[in-house]
Amino acid sequence: MRKFSPLLLLSTFAVCATLLAATPAVAATSANICSPRSYGAKGNGVTNDAAAIQHAINACEAKGGGTVLLTPGTYLSGPIVLKSNITLDLKKGATLLGSPDFKDYPKISEFRAPGRQALVSATDASHVSIVGGGTINGNGVGWWKAFLTHLVAEGRNTHFTRPRLIVFDHCDHVLIEGITAENSPMWQIVPYYSDYVTIRNVRVLAPAHSVNTDAIDPFASRHVLIEHVYANVGDDDVAIKSGMPKSANNRASRYITIEDCTFVHGHGLSIGSEIAGGAQHIYADNITFDGTGNGIRIKANRDRGNDVSDIVFKNIRMKNVPNALIISEFYPHKFPPKPDLPAPVTPLTPHFHNITIENLTAINSRNGAVIAGLPEAPIRDLVLDHVTIDARKGMVISNAQVIGKDLFVHASEGKDITTLAGAKLSMH
Repeated sequence: MRKFSPLLLLSTFAVCATLLAATPAVAATSANICSPRSYGAKGNGVTNDAAAIQHAINACEAKGGGTVLLTPGTYLSGPIVLKSNITLDLKKGATLLGSPDFKDYPKISEFRAPGRQALVSATDASHVSIVGGGTINGNGVGWWKAFLTHLVAEGRNTHFTRPRLIVFDHCDHVLIEGITAENSPMWQIVPYYSDYVTIRNVRVLAPAHSVNTDAIDPFASRHVLIEHVYANVGDDDVAIKSGMPKSANNRASRYITIEDCTFVHGHGLSIGSEIAGGAQHIYADNITFDGTGNGIRIKANRDRGNDVSDIVFKNIRMKNVPNALIISEFYPHKFPPKPDLPAPVTPLTPHFHNITIENLTAINSRNGAVIAGLPEAPIRDLVLDHVTIDARKGMVISNAQVIGKDLFVHASEGKDITTLAGAKLSMH
């Protein structure tokens, strides 16, 4: 009989809780159908239909909720705001296309920072859905070009802001199902401080050269289920966040399940680096990475960390992924500086512990694995169980306690596994 560790039992409980709680209830008033075309929407890709769509949303809200139906056509639009008990149903052949006019996106404070209003958003709403076989297209090409221009002129601290595609801010019981989300000016689907969120059977797309087009970013959110997602984007395929650098009073991301997903291009599956609120009870199962820039990354630094624990990744397949596994408390650097001196522990010091990676296979990688803890906060209880990595360069471990069970690393150049200061590797 197989013996389960307390970590795996706790993670199994977390998954069950997520699966049971993440499914949003359907609004009882869904029989109300509100058509934007009844309020003047043309769906011709030329006329700005934002006002008509918003009128339909408001009309359904006045009836206690219902479905706002976008029939086939291209609905050019600036930002629209969903409300409680509203379902936005994009039928196959319907596209909500973001206006290319930057002035249509008001400058706002979003996520405690300057931003612009998202194309589709909801704030303090409950039982909200976006469903159907249609597409939400952020029309982001102009935004990417403008951002790069400002980046060259002003540097990394540029004040040029871009809208996100879909944002749920302090919402609960949210469902996104069946749609394609694509070409956002920046992050594409963002549950922010939201609970009981399901994102299912969704395609998230953007060109590989697009800037900051993360597919799904659960930010300080809880009971989130992400399943059957195909992501092919220009940045993180999934990035779990909970707090910006040097920030305080953040909320942890918890009980997040990611399963049965395929990631093609993009930067892989990440926890961090903006993780100042911490992250616990994260479970990923049956994930395929094919040509992504990275595979799995858990990342933070001394200015953006917290407790990151009870993490399980299992049944992971990687092919042609340059960086298979990065677990670093020195992000954006992979390795500690020299000399590797301890720093004072603060509320933003990252503490990574109780992490299990099980049944992972990576072939044709450039860098097999980097596991780098802080000297003042080493990574603890990292289990690599049935992990096989075939890469040009092998695994490097520093300031970390690692347990290898059927761990096989093959490096075509140099040592398979290199242990640096503070590394404790136990092989079974």
